[in-house]
Amino acid sequence: MRYVVIMAGGAGTRLWPLSRKGTPKQLLPLVDGHSLLRLAFERAVRVVPAERVLVVTGAPYLHQVAEELPEVPTENLLGEPEGRDSLNACAWPAAVLAARDPDAVIAQVTADQVIEPVDAFAASLEEAFEIAERADEVLVTLGVVPTSPHTGYGYLQRGEPLHRHPGAYRVAHFKEKPNLATASAYVASGEYWWNAGMFVWRASVFLRQLAQLEPVTHAEILELAAHPERLPELFAGLKRTSVDYAIMEPVARGKASAHVVAVGLPVAWRDVGGFASLAEILPPDRYGNVTEGHLITLDAHDNVVLGAAGEGRLIALLGVDDLIVVHTADVTLVTHRDHAEKIKALVGEVAALAPEFS
Repeated sequence: MRYVVIMAGGAGTRLWPLSRKGTPKQLLPLVDGHSLLRLAFERAVRVVPAERVLVVTGAPYLHQVAEELPEVPTENLLGEPEGRDSLNACAWPAAVLAARDPDAVIAQVTADQVIEPVDAFAASLEEAFEIAERADEVLVTLGVVPTSPHTGYGYLQRGEPLHRHPGAYRVAHFKEKPNLATASAYVASGEYWWNAGMFVWRASVFLRQLAQLEPVTHAEILELAAHPERLPELFAGLKRTSVDYAIMEPVARGKASAHVVAVGLPVAWRDVGGFASLAEILPPDRYGNVTEGHLITLDAHDNVVLGAAGEGRLIALLGVDDLIVVHTADVTLVTHRDHAEKIKALVGEVAALAPEFS
């Protein structure tokens, strides 16, 4: 049967102080009052029923996830005791589902994006499921048709088209996040898609590649699936690495028995990784300022102002441009948009000097 696994374990530190240890970004009502996790779930149930949706998240957030997604059975909520990167967020549910259903086919998706139209996303998932079900040894990755030379995403280079699936291609190469000149060349060539970090595979095929490429992790993951009561002990020993580095890239280079196929996503793809990307999904005023509350400006342009939605709260800006201003009940952040990528480092300083605010 088909399943969807939603990866929702990130801390979202680049959205601090909105996103905190107790309230990660995927649970915040960022998009028209809906959380990114809820939006991911609504996309998932376009292709599978709710009882075949699983969520991998941080163990401290299990109760909040259960409240946010009451349709998902409790046994389908997998709480990681600590973050061990995306390989384990893929391998653990694959082992769990393979034990339940030897024929399980999994769509592994993320909860960091706003994706429109949802119908096009669902159609691409359907095609990816069909390819994974019909082929013997294939891992399917989803690639977003690029709309700009974005430097914040990895890329994949398309190879030969797949027979009987005109929207699918063999993957020739995966590419790391490029500089602007390289990204522009990628987009101009027409050969590259953004790497969505979403996948479809048979659980058995994925686990077979894991056994060939990371045999120690494979043995530990099977042990974890067989003995969930040992979760804290076993999870702590898992190798911390990404699924791209450990599985997808070596398989694409012919280092294991499977091959990698890409299916295109003809969608508007907005990864809500920080305040700049969050601003892209909120409507600006005539001066380019983005806010979700009560804001008054004079000679101020292209600012991002969040946290002004509280009752009786006003934020006023005078003579400033390109700022990020985020106000919460206990923390106020002010920075220039050019320094937004350094917020993660700032959170590290806060955690060391004032951990109660991190």
